[in-house]
Amino acid sequence: MTELVLIIFSAALVNNFVLVQFLGLCPFLGASKKFEGALGMGLATALVLTIASALSYLIEHLILAPFDVEYLRLISFILVIGASVQFTELLLRRASPILHQVLGIYIPLIASNCAVLGVALLNSNAARNLSEAIYYGAGAAIGFGIALILLSTLRERIEEEDVPGPFRGPAITLITAGIMSIAFFGFTGFPQI
Repeated sequence: MTELVLIIFSAALVNNFVLVQFLGLCPFLGASKKFEGALGMGLATALVLTIASALSYLIEHLILAPFDVEYLRLISFILVIGASVQFTELLLRRASPILHQVLGIYIPLIASNCAVLGVALLNSNAARNLSEAIYYGAGAAIGFGIALILLSTLRERIEEEDVPGPFRGPAITLITAGIMSIAFFGFTGFPQI
């Protein structure tokens, strides 16, 4: 159990996909304008990451490895991610039509989020078992959600402040994300798996 908690902690903070490995920056910057949108995007990405981690593991170990077609890993993972995104979009449309409307174009963009594919490939390369793969995906999703929510709250606060002209808009957002990234590098001394 300690190892599984360490996997979640490692994926969420020590190896945060957005702020340490710089994967998934498009939805990170695009969906972080408002807290509600960031929270919804974080939850949607969490669902996709967790489902895709489990399905990618199962496909690799039940189909690709037994038939010796591991070279199809990338294509199969992309198909799994696409199916996971479609499932999440249908679930959001039924469960929360307002959130589905708020997120709009960002839900299909989860399919092109390189962090989701990165989690599947890193799980594959690390030779984790199914529960470790699921926990790693969940930890990556938690880390993505933390980063997204932190940036959205900072952006909402920055909008109320008097920011010098050249730094308004995307410039201050990138500066803020850079400072957050520096802060997350402080976790590199913690144990990780």
